[in-house]
Amino acid sequence: MMEMHFVDTPVLRVGYEDWNPSAAKTMVLWHGWPDSVRTWRQVAPVLADAGYRVLVPALRGFNPTTFLHADTPRTGQLAAIGRDVIDFLSAMQLHRPVLVGHDWGARAVANAMGLQADLASHMVLLSTGYGTNDPGQRLDMNQVQRYWYHWFMATPRGQATVAAERRAFGRQMWDTWAPKGWYSAEEFEATADAWDNGDWVPITLHSYTHRWGHSAGDPAYAQDDAQLAELAHIHIPTLVLHGEADGVSGLASSEGREGWFTDRYERRVLPGIGHFPQREAPALIARHILDFVQDHRT
Repeated sequence: MMEMHFVDTPVLRVGYEDWNPSAAKTMVLWHGWPDSVRTWRQVAPVLADAGYRVLVPALRGFNPTTFLHADTPRTGQLAAIGRDVIDFLSAMQLHRPVLVGHDWGARAVANAMGLQADLASHMVLLSTGYGTNDPGQRLDMNQVQRYWYHWFMATPRGQATVAAERRAFGRQMWDTWAPKGWYSAEEFEATADAWDNGDWVPITLHSYTHRWGHSAGDPAYAQDDAQLAELAHIHIPTLVLHGEADGVSGLASSEGREGWFTDRYERRVLPGIGHFPQREAPALIARHILDFVQDHRT
């Protein structure tokens, strides 16, 4: 079991794993929803063995990360999780690490880059296309159906279900977002322990309702929201990894984004892999990440 460390940002006490802490180069791996830092357990040691310090923080709302103050709004808006990335890197005194994110973590990393263009040396996004935060974006009918849980959480019944049955709700995602047989019951339960955080339900609900304009945002992030509304070009090498069998984010959601990147940009589709590539094929994902960041083309 990897030891957890803690660092304070202006808002959070962030719990994180620290692999190979003496290494000169750093990668920071951000998990998604519904998941936890455990999602990187088979990828992080491979990256560490390749000579990187690998930091794996828990997002707001996920154990063991907590808020510093009881009166801080438990907002899950996407600008907030992007700001959390910036605050974490600042607290850790990291200069332009490689940023890797899956699902919510990918949105957090991309939003952080939208707020601070020189934040990282490379960006790797798993299962989430760039520029997919816009509440007015066009969705085809297949994607509308895949997002059923977004619409469910906008209703009182959906909100009550998440509050009362968070594990059953999360397990529905695990069962339908990737080809069957990719996880064990024991791994699911160990991961779901991270959702026993008292902030998980309000942050989950607010993230999805705010994303589509069903709830107001925290005014503390109004300036960040305004900046992110103008989608920024990304000026660092970026890799997108998307499972062909992703049951929630269709391949169309990451297609045609090349024009937003002024540096090297690659999108790699992963045959037979669903929404959790780092869990379903960890050795393959570690290899893709290392091949990309160690490619010194300009």
